[in-house]
Amino acid sequence: MKRGKGWLKPLALLSLTGALLVGCSSGNNASPGTPAPTKKPVEQVAPQATSTDDEKPVDGGTFTHSTTSDIVTLNPIFGNDTASGDVMEYTQAYLYNRNPSFDLAVYPWSLAAELPKISEDGLTYTIKMKNNAKWSDGTPVTADDLIFTINAIKTPETGSPEITKYDKVKEMKKLDDYTVEIKLKQLYAPFAFGLMQKLAPAHVLKDVPFKELQAHSYGKDPAKTPTSGPYKWSEWKQKEFHVLDANPNYWGEKKPHIQKVVYKIYADQNTQVQALMKGDVDFVGSIPVTQLEAVKAKGTINISTEPGPSYEYFAFNFDKKNFPNNYGLFEGQKTRQAIAHAINRQGIIDNILKGTGKIMDAPFLPGTWADPGDAAVHYEYSAEKAKQLLKEDGWVAGADGILSKDGNRFSFEFIFNSGNSRREQAAVVIQQNLKEIGIEAKPKALDFSALVDQYANPGKFQVLLLGWQLSDPDPDGISTFGKKAFPPGNNAGWYDNPKLDELWGKAVSTVKQEERAAIYKEVGKEISTNLPYVFMYQYGTPRGMTSRVKYKDEFKPVSMIPYGETFGFLNWWIDDTKK
Repeated sequence: MKRGKGWLKPLALLSLTGALLVGCSSGNNASPGTPAPTKKPVEQVAPQATSTDDEKPVDGGTFTHSTTSDIVTLNPIFGNDTASGDVMEYTQAYLYNRNPSFDLAVYPWSLAAELPKISEDGLTYTIKMKNNAKWSDGTPVTADDLIFTINAIKTPETGSPEITKYDKVKEMKKLDDYTVEIKLKQLYAPFAFGLMQKLAPAHVLKDVPFKELQAHSYGKDPAKTPTSGPYKWSEWKQKEFHVLDANPNYWGEKKPHIQKVVYKIYADQNTQVQALMKGDVDFVGSIPVTQLEAVKAKGTINISTEPGPSYEYFAFNFDKKNFPNNYGLFEGQKTRQAIAHAINRQGIIDNILKGTGKIMDAPFLPGTWADPGDAAVHYEYSAEKAKQLLKEDGWVAGADGILSKDGNRFSFEFIFNSGNSRREQAAVVIQQNLKEIGIEAKPKALDFSALVDQYANPGKFQVLLLGWQLSDPDPDGISTFGKKAFPPGNNAGWYDNPKLDELWGKAVSTVKQEERAAIYKEVGKEISTNLPYVFMYQYGTPRGMTSRVKYKDEFKPVSMIPYGETFGFLNWWIDDTKK
């Protein structure tokens, strides 16, 4: 990466080694319900610069970011869904940022003034914040905001899904208005990456009881939501759009060139892509591969197909209250393993993702130091193996071919977000694959914000087909799979595995990376054997940006990091001579 002026170069901590690799299968692996294969996989193309070094940025213009999902909240204590995160990338500043190598970094747009100072025993972190940052209402951003945010997240009655990031915090001390000392109860190796946190305004929320924070208007009403980033939240028309205007009180030494961002919501990916081709929007983050050639043919849209840090999962719910007769369908480990064998994951990759994916057997970034590799159990597609495991677990076919056990029919509903063509197509394949082995799986598409708020967060579903971004290079899966993360935490399926919790805890309290890697091999084996999810595949989705959006090489989108599609956005500009 080229380096320009002195303010560009970030400070970095804790390098992550290894590259993310995506494979393309040469086989068909088709099964009933799977579309015919493409002739060749989609070529992987990284984002490229759209301007030369001698081009001068211009101020003004509107950038329209399109999506198929509306936000849940812009309160960073609660907003962990993708849509909310998208909008907060524009409106809320991070304490620390990531750089393109996934390292912890301090940029001119970070709230921190320097990297955290860590004591020799790894238990004390001293954080120095910039003294010029302000909320959009003119109130300074201070140590009070940092202390309030962490206290709110780590307090169980708040109900934050991020609680496990800070539940090891013993105490916090305000050393001055811009310096905080954090002491941990125990060594927690990934803690530094937990400081990549957006803050909530203490001056707005400090008198609100923690248990009432989620219902508060902050994060839900633009007029009552001051922001700390380069844009303020001006308008929200639910299910239609958000308007973000350049923040006149923005404190960063680098001000945004683009003066307005519109976050526009479409019913599905097809209409979203049509809007891109007509020039109604500037960015689409997920172009269905069936439309990719048509988008390329337009000639005015820059395409990137480089994979990101996301994976799809098929999550079981272990809370019996979600099933008829309080009978948990997924109690048997062999039953869950049977479903893993029954789903033709490679067929979905080949024929729906068109090669832009790779099977995942455990929730780790492939190719990184923590990746357990072959230690994780791999489930090849085999309906016969699935049937054998189900028989061993006591399931018997009825007259209609559907299995039953203890008088309970093996029938369940699995939900996913509407408008996502990848999941809509995969759902059809999953339904057919499971029917072949005697399981009635009924797909149901729901509005994304409703799915998160009414089903996933409270843990009220039977099976969930969604995806995760592996946002932290230093893994701590207890925040997703641990008992402490039961709803409203990220462990939406109420999965409880004491052995796994112990391994996660051992890994994050160990200092030497090679010893931690060995523990993660044990984690990989256990989680892929016991299966809270069927880990489906890491996926990459083609992304499109109109050619009127200009950025230099050092500020181009970064596929590997979460929300990296707008990395360096402050330095982008709009060239309205390009239509």
